Amino acid sequence: MSLALENKEVYETESKSEVLQALEGKVKLWMESHLNKRKLWFSSDYLPANEKNSEDDEYKVLKLRERVKGIKDSARVAIGLNLITEEGLPHFHRIIAKYLGDDSFWSKWNYMWTAEEDRHGGVLRDYARDARLFNFSRLEQMQYVYNEKGFDPDWDKDPYKVFVYTTLQERATQFSHKNTGSYIGKEEPLINGILGSIAADEAKHFIFYRNVFKEILHLDPNRALQSAVSILPAIDMPGIKMPNFREMADVIRRAGIYGPFDYKKIVEEAIEFWNIGVLEGLNEIGRAAQDKIMALPKRLEKVAEYIEKRTEKKSFSFDLIYDRVFAME
Repeated sequence: MSLALENKEVYETESKSEVLQALEGKVKLWMESHLNKRKLWFSSDYLPANEKNSEDDEYKVLKLRERVKGIKDSARVAIGLNLITEEGLPHFHRIIAKYLGDDSFWSKWNYMWTAEEDRHGGVLRDYARDARLFNFSRLEQMQYVYNEKGFDPDWDKDPYKVFVYTTLQERATQFSHKNTGSYIGKEEPLINGILGSIAADEAKHFIFYRNVFKEILHLDPNRALQSAVSILPAIDMPGIKMPNFREMADVIRRAGIYGPFDYKKIVEEAIEFWNIGVLEGLNEIGRAAQDKIMALPKRLEKVAEYIEKRTEKKSFSFDLIYDRVFAME
């Protein structure tokens, strides 16, 4: 990279960070609104694990282990993927903290968001262990590999792209948790309740990040659209570097939990909320980005239809569930 190009990128990053700093007053208001609506919950609300557990608590754990024996392997894979993805939290705290300063409402939000998100991986891990849902040592190994390999997307150098990505990713995660709960709820109501609580958190986080990018569009529409057009066509979910990620994601798609049609819906929602189609006063680059973004839903629909048409019955096997073989349409 030439020095001139590098200096330009540094300037771009710094000037975009200044736009974020200008939003700090609104971040304070959004954070207060978030806190007013929040109902904190913890893993022990669902899975008591005290030194002085009652006999009833111990009985509930035994009944849980009986129930999960009937959980199909595709559902176990979905819970495992959701769990390990949530355990990648350190990567996202780092990315979000990178541009927000150490003493601001931005940093207060990031610390609070991290604390709230930390419960998600915790409760799923506690559930999996108490229920005896997996080959647990393999789960731990997968989690370790994911965290050790890191998550270093090329968009993390652009503060605007960070908030496009987090908007989409939080919404996708909400879909995945909620739909996993529905997929398994009849057999196992406890995990349905846990995943419902996680999905509700993700929905609130999604609203925050969606609001942030809407304000960025208002303040700096041309550069914001340039950032958005590079992220919206497709996002890699945070667990991309974990072992067997793509195969596990394929199981989730085939189960109807989360797939390309869901992503299309998420993009359409974002485009509508951000009023991208009616933004005015754009320069040539901004208008070109706007046109590309508005054409995305049709393109995403074609991609989703193509994937569905090519799908044939397939067998899967994961050491997370002791290499049992199961087939899916």
